[in-house]
Amino acid sequence: MTGDGVGASDELTVCEAEREPDPSDSLRTFGAVVQALRENAGLSRAEFGELVRFSKHTVESVELGRRMPDESFVERAEEVLGNTGALRRSARFLTRGEAGLASWFRRWARLERVAVSLCTYECRLVPGLLQSEGYMRALCENDIPPLSDEVLEATVQARSERQRLLRERPNTAFDFIVEESVFARRLGGVNVTRDMIEHVLEAAAPRNVTLQIMPADSEHHACMAGPIQLLETPDGSWRGYSEGQENGRLIADPKQVSRLHMRYARLRSQALSPKDSVGLLERMRGAL
Repeated sequence: MTGDGVGASDELTVCEAEREPDPSDSLRTFGAVVQALRENAGLSRAEFGELVRFSKHTVESVELGRRMPDESFVERAEEVLGNTGALRRSARFLTRGEAGLASWFRRWARLERVAVSLCTYECRLVPGLLQSEGYMRALCENDIPPLSDEVLEATVQARSERQRLLRERPNTAFDFIVEESVFARRLGGVNVTRDMIEHVLEAAAPRNVTLQIMPADSEHHACMAGPIQLLETPDGSWRGYSEGQENGRLIADPKQVSRLHMRYARLRSQALSPKDSVGLLERMRGAL
């Protein structure tokens, strides 16, 4: 970040060093708002830069979504551009681009890193935190349109990095409910499926990780509306996440989050116990 005592030439160096390798949609949107407000005020980038005490190069980088603006930039820009509150409010939702993660998932991924509790129900595929590398690659190879080799490798690497949460946050409670049909699908073939089940069993072994399987022959099901993700933040608040084709939605409204909680809690009572779930996976692995 650039402090008040950094000169323009030094600031440019810092700016280039902090340039985002994969600008997020939120950075681009924030930058477009800054540019629109600046132009509406009749200011050039150089003139605006002088008023906010940042170089015109930094102003350009922020407007093009190539740099995450620091707090001082936001505050000074807000004051210069009318104190409407628009920049302060929108800055709260800024996220960095992360290669290999879908743009709509990045905000949720950032919340995961500080969560004290994380609950996941999946009916489509093995949850990302539990996927083996072979299973990740099978998912990528089935993506349409086909991924380039570079994007495929970046995706596998990003998902593998995300799984460090299970190893590095032993005080976080991870709770998973997964449909039996997900493990019966044999995506990638028998060998990939066998390795995937072994990987899931290992990942679910620590005492802070709970895995339950929703049996295929269950007569009751509380989550027919689709997958659910919930997390608790360090301050005790809860957030939800919903994902579909080419989109994802962070849910903060307390009433909506409460409904997801109710469904997830009922589903936990309908799924197999953790012990019985492990037994089922072991039998499925043995049958391959």
